[in-house]
Amino acid sequence: MSGLTFQQHEALRRLNANIVTISETVATDKDDNVITYDLDAVNAEVEAKAYQEKRKLEYPLIADQLDDLYHNGIDGWKKTIKAIKDKHPKE
Repeated sequence: MSGLTFQQHEALRRLNANIVTISETVATDKDDNVITYDLDAVNAEVEAKAYQEKRKLEYPLIADQLDDLYHNGIDGWKKTIKAIKDKHPKE
């Protein structure tokens, strides 16, 4: 893997589905054709999806969510999830 972060790799692949390999400033497709990319665009894509990563870190484990559903019903579970979504809104 290049010096890019995992999130940057994911963003770059979302921006161009033809990319197979990635280096610091150049990516290639399956035929080894060079695909240059704009790191600013990649970082903008990462930032646009950052709320998802933050939410993932705070969501309770599925087993805990099921327990919440059992003990507090759907409204209690929704309240738990909504608090996390409100803390990390889509931007």
